[in-house]
Amino acid sequence: MSKKNQKLTAKQKSERIKAAQEREERAKAEQEKAAKRKRVLIIVVTIILVLALSIPTVALSFITG
Repeated sequence: MSKKNQKLTAKQKSERIKAAQEREERAKAEQEKAAKRKRVLIIVVTIILVLALSIPTVALSFITG
């Protein structure tokens, strides 16, 4: 009976290791996803700021020019 318990614990151990690896992979994928979202947000905000600053400047140059 002790062999069966050893096999069961070895099996449980391998399942726990596999589950931990899967959790690590999911966490890594989630971090990559968050980093990508952050990059996209920064680009969008930058574009909005460039447009918000350049449009009035161009309009003023046409009015005064």
